[in-house]
Order: sequence, then structure tokens, then C-alpha cells
Amino acid sequence: MSRRRSGLPARAAGRLPGWLVEPVPRDHRETDGAFCRRRRVTAAVAVGGAGLLGASLSTRPGSPAFYGLTMAVAGTWVTGGLASGPLHLGWMLTPDHQLRRPVVTPVVLGIGAFGAFYGAALAVRRVPVLDRAVTRVLRYAHQGSTPLVATTALANAVAEEVFFRGALYAAIGVGRPVVVSTAVYGLATAATRNPALLLASLVMGALFGVQRRVTGGIQASVLTHVTWSALMLRFLPPLFADRADVHDPRPVAA
Repeated sequence: MSRRRSGLPARAAGRLPGWLVEPVPRDHRETDGAFCRRRRVTAAVAVGGAGLLGASLSTRPGSPAFYGLTMAVAGTWVTGGLASGPLHLGWMLTPDHQLRRPVVTPVVLGIGAFGAFYGAALAVRRVPVLDRAVTRVLRYAHQGSTPLVATTALANAVAEEVFFRGALYAAIGVGRPVVVSTAVYGLATAATRNPALLLASLVMGALFGVQRRVTGGIQASVLTHVTWSALMLRFLPPLFADRADVHDPRPVAA
């Protein structure tokens, strides 16, 4: 029998089909030694990766340092995630309660998340603080090489799921892993000193965490994250192309 859930998320989940929201069976038990080792590795990598993330957005848009540091961030997340211990792809229930690897549903969810964020971006244009924050981030897309920016963005989308919804989530154990992993994800993103990125990390981090809880693995959140990131990178920059700040060569953290 599943544990009783309460609050707004539970009421929202109650309106969805059970096969979409009920956690699939899994057995990811580890020895005490392996669990402690995972916690030590993830703690060290979280601190180091957050530092690199902050440094990457303190570089000039389009500079070799930006591309080098952002790929270093991705490498840190992936290496730390794999070094922490076994990771799992996860499963989803079908409407007839068969198990399958999550593919279509996560992609559709990524498209839906993009639609929500695009609508929010239209409103953000009218909020000066957030408008400036988004524009500063989009300098990297406007002033950089499109193939390189896309490569680094999508590499980091995959890498963040390997670490935050893979290694970190597993290291938390049973003590509210969705909430804790989302909070740590937000703290790491706070190193960028950009409120728009922080807000996005909290919203999407919660979504990715729920996917991890339901599927027991990272494949669903990877596909959702990559889909969402690709669409944001393609369609968000034109929405802010008329902002003068988007051509400013200063870094996000300036």
C-alpha cells in the first residue's frame, strides 16, 4: 500500500491516472558502507560543482573560458554521479499496468513545461528585475556560437540529472528526497547569483524530483530536461532580442 500523501501536490496528483503518479516497484537498497560512501562523494561534488557553475557564468559570453568551464561543470556532475555508486534508468507503468522504459511521456512533459515557461516569460518581460535577469542569461545565446551553446546546455541538462536526481537523490535516502534534492539543486544554482535561474531550478527541480520518485531512475528526468532545455534555447532568445542588455558583453554575475 502506498504512503498517504497530503497537501496541494497530493490533491493535484489525485486528479491524474494512477499509472502516471504512483511509484513503480524497485529495490535500490545499499549496504551501510556504500550508502555512507555515496553521501561523502555527493557532498564533495555538490560543493565543487556549484563553485564551477558560479565561475562559468562569471566569464564573458562567447569566450573560450565560458565553454571550457561549462563543460567542466557537466564533467563534474557526471563524474561525481557515476563515482558515487550504481544509478538506475527507471521504469514507468502503462495504462494496463505493464512496466516500460519512460520515453514518450517525459518528452511530452518537457514540451508542456516549456509552454508554461514561455507563457511565464511573456509576463516576466513586464517585471524589471526578472526581465534583466533573463536577459543577462540570454547574452550567452545571443553572443555565442549556437552549436557550442547548444552542446554545453544539453550536456549540462543530462549531467545535472545524473548527479542531482541520480547520485544525490539516492544519497538522501527516505527523508523527503524530492524536497531535499530540489533544495540542494537550488543552492547550487544560487552560485550564479541570477534570480531567474534560481526560480527555474526550483520549479524544474521539483518536477524532475517527482519523476525520479515515480520512475525510480533518471531516464525520465533526463528526457524531460533535454527537451525543455532545447526548446528554451531555441525559442526564448528571440523573445528578448529587443533588449539592449542582451548585447552587453559582461557576464551574468557582473
